[in-house]
Amino acid sequence: MDYRNSGVDIEAGYKSVELMKKFVRNTVRPEVMGGIGGFSGAFSAAAFKNMEHPVLLSGTDGVGTKLKLAFLMDRHDTVGIDCVAMCVNDVACAGGEPLFFLDYIACGKNIPEKIATIVSGVAEGCIQSGASLIGGETAEMPGFYPEDEYDLAGFAVGVCDEKDLITGADLKAGDVLVGIASTGVHSNGFSLVRKIFDMTKESLDTYYDELGGTLGEVLLTPTRIYVKALKSVKDAGVRIHACSHITGGGFYENVPRMLKDGVKAVIRKDSYPVPPIFRLMAKKGEVEEHVMYNTYNMGIGMVIALDAADVDKAMEAVKAAGDSCWVIGSCEAGEKGVELC
Repeated sequence: MDYRNSGVDIEAGYKSVELMKKFVRNTVRPEVMGGIGGFSGAFSAAAFKNMEHPVLLSGTDGVGTKLKLAFLMDRHDTVGIDCVAMCVNDVACAGGEPLFFLDYIACGKNIPEKIATIVSGVAEGCIQSGASLIGGETAEMPGFYPEDEYDLAGFAVGVCDEKDLITGADLKAGDVLVGIASTGVHSNGFSLVRKIFDMTKESLDTYYDELGGTLGEVLLTPTRIYVKALKSVKDAGVRIHACSHITGGGFYENVPRMLKDGVKAVIRKDSYPVPPIFRLMAKKGEVEEHVMYNTYNMGIGMVIALDAADVDKAMEAVKAAGDSCWVIGSCEAGEKGVELC
């Protein structure tokens, strides 16, 4: 009896590391010290040595049951982007610059080529956000996961000068809310998605005219990474008063997190185009509108609050970074919360 007979293939683990190295190399920043394979990842503090009061920011998250679609479609090159996005967007939402990322993959059977494909997506997410992939773990867990399934999670660390933190303290009545477009469902609410649609290969391969693609392709579209857009606004000299990453809980749970007492957010639902996938989900699943806005991003992945005088400059900066955005509402005096009208 040996470890391989118990279901854990050490040699496959070695091969996975070798295959993923080429993707990891593409994410390396100058501050990275050492290479992949060590017991820990080292990152020089030179990245923030010139800041007055550097503050480290962290974020951790996973892809959730969106992975079930990846299993059915046997498509594993995009979920890594989702994993990175869910972490670095939270860091960026606080005003931070993502520095490095670590991933964790737990699987029933280590198939090196599949693991490398997953990591290729993680690396792409790191490239999009400017973070280095400095380490991770692949755990082969036979008997815990089915052989063809895995879980994927990650952890990001970023930095911000204390004076540049986005805390909501500057928020005031009269501020304008700008919404930055999502790429679709992102990585939240897939337990409901899987109740609305039949989770079969045939169903996911079905083409919908209103979607302009197959259901599976649209649902697997990676989460948008907003690091460059928010940095572009900052570089334009605009101070973001408050920021909300619209993830699980939709508008009703996430927008209030950026507000302070005495200020409410009023958002106009007709101020931007809602992507067809959400309309299809609501219709096919007979999901009430409130539930949709309390579960999904409905086409807006990030909301920023700005002084009215800065709106045009900020929107130009967002668009220059390659994102679409709209004025979707405003802040008013009132009980802390969000109104959708």
